[in-house]
Amino acid sequence: MTSNKHDKTEHGIMDFAALKTAIANGEEQSVRELLPSEPIQELEKGYLIDLAELNNDRTIIEILQGIPTTR
Repeated sequence: MTSNKHDKTEHGIMDFAALKTAIANGEEQSVRELLPSEPIQELEKGYLIDLAELNNDRTIIEILQGIPTTR
């Protein structure tokens, strides 16, 4: 039996991996759909923006810059 916290963590990791893949593939609609509904850590946001900058995808970069962060 797994705990609810473990399930949420695993689901969050899978969502983050899917988001990274969508960014790397330049899939704007998928990025919008996979964005977390809650603020993320600044380090995570910076990483995602850096990943989008590798593809020089201005639209995805702008989308990611709009993500709220936690302190």
